[in-house]
Amino acid sequence: MPLAKPAVRLAVSLAFGFCVVWSAAPVQAQESSSVRRGDADEIVRTGVQLERSRRWLEAIEHYEEALEQWPDNDKIRYGLRRSKIHFGVDRRYSDGSFETRLLRKNRHDAMRHFEEVLDHVRSHYVDQLSTTSFVAHGTESLYLALGSERFREVHLKRVSPEAVKSFRRTLRDGYWNKPISDKRDAKLVVTEVADLGQRTLGLSPTATVLEYVFGGCNALDDYSSYLTPDRLDDLYGNIEGEFVGLGIEMKAETEKGLLLVDVLSGSPAEEGGLLAGEWIVEIDGTDVRNATTDEGAKLLRGPSGSTVQLRVHDPKTDRVRRGVFARRAVQVKSIPVAEMIDRTNGIGYIRMTGFQKTTVEEMDAALKSLNRQGMRALVWDLRGNPGGLLTTAVEVLDRFIDDGVLVSTKGRDSDQNWSYSARRFGTWDVPLVLLVDENSASASEIVAGAVRDHRRGTIVGRKTYGKWSVQSIFPLAGATGLRLTTAKFYSPHGLTHGKVGVKPHVAVKLGSGNRFRSRKPDVEKDADLQAGRNVLLKSLASR
Repeated sequence: MPLAKPAVRLAVSLAFGFCVVWSAAPVQAQESSSVRRGDADEIVRTGVQLERSRRWLEAIEHYEEALEQWPDNDKIRYGLRRSKIHFGVDRRYSDGSFETRLLRKNRHDAMRHFEEVLDHVRSHYVDQLSTTSFVAHGTESLYLALGSERFREVHLKRVSPEAVKSFRRTLRDGYWNKPISDKRDAKLVVTEVADLGQRTLGLSPTATVLEYVFGGCNALDDYSSYLTPDRLDDLYGNIEGEFVGLGIEMKAETEKGLLLVDVLSGSPAEEGGLLAGEWIVEIDGTDVRNATTDEGAKLLRGPSGSTVQLRVHDPKTDRVRRGVFARRAVQVKSIPVAEMIDRTNGIGYIRMTGFQKTTVEEMDAALKSLNRQGMRALVWDLRGNPGGLLTTAVEVLDRFIDDGVLVSTKGRDSDQNWSYSARRFGTWDVPLVLLVDENSASASEIVAGAVRDHRRGTIVGRKTYGKWSVQSIFPLAGATGLRLTTAKFYSPHGLTHGKVGVKPHVAVKLGSGNRFRSRKPDVEKDADLQAGRNVLLKSLASR
């Protein structure tokens, strides 16, 4: 299943009947006074302090911002890598399906997962990767996991710190970057490490092998990852646009709780009176003011029809209230807003938040509705849109471009080499403005690249994220999966803008007027939208 979707900077933007939002999804790092003023050594010290406090996301953002100023600093680069690995360890040990369905597998089944993942990487990953590198990253993951408080709580409660340190030294000295010739050799090394961990620490061989499964994927790009059963279900839910849950978008805020970033229309959360900007502080009696986003997600999970009790803090009134909410299927629209923003001049507006299976149908309905209302020009808003299905991007583009290549893909496998072209009929011939920003990624960039190359419209806003790769989903044993980058995509002119992004024709500086957008578009308060309307007014005047 081809995806053109970023997993954020950390490969995450999953939903559980609610969306879990991390501060980089992808989100451009905010300016930090410490990074602006400090020297590199000071930056490293600050990052280490964040790591010691297990504030992994803050550490990641801190190091990523620092790398923009010191791109060749090895200490900063490894601090970022270390923080990402620790974040991954914490995530999987907060994942119920990892604990109940993977950790409980026997050693043989765990090794089968390792073999499956290695086989797919060797056969399908967009770039060639040595088996030595894959296994070395597994060793690194195990080494860092042994230093993780969460990992030790589960596996090494009664083991002395000295014994753990000794085993880590053995990993570092005897197995780090050990040459691996083939899959058989890889299995022998992982088996040897698993035996050694069980013999010296009493460490479960399954836990060791799983670190090699997850850790091996750290050798890949940020958009490739091994998926637990719950993560795989979440990804499919993202594609289908339907989840079982409350219908909220949230992120953890230290000491405050789980911030409600958004409450979906028609969801149990909305019906129960939850509002964006409030904080969940307790879930079924568990205080979550210092919980991570994943820990909150774990508590909020449950089957359709089950209930969950929440305590919610309203910062406007400083009051805390309780509520009981029933989980159920929640439909997530990829086009939450489609309306006229200037009836006098016939300017319509469509906001698209993702490219899922229902998007084309939603797009057709939105265009027909706006046309009935007198649409003569359109603003298509892809700001903050992280992407989705490549084929969906092609189909919606086909509504606006009547001829020529829309996008092409190239990978190691011949079945990843495709060219998608417009179909000459059903095209909407209206002046078009495309709004993009630093969080418009992947499938959104397919659209931006085609609009730019075909001169089909005017791109307004800020440079896009720069993710020009395609992921495929490989279902694996035990209801797990592998999301793997299998190709790169190219604009109609044969350009790829990976790590560069698509520049707008009309640049608008990021400010408070375009950083946060309400459900209802407001031309007077939204600088991007205002600039887009002005472009269309000039275009309409010249027709």
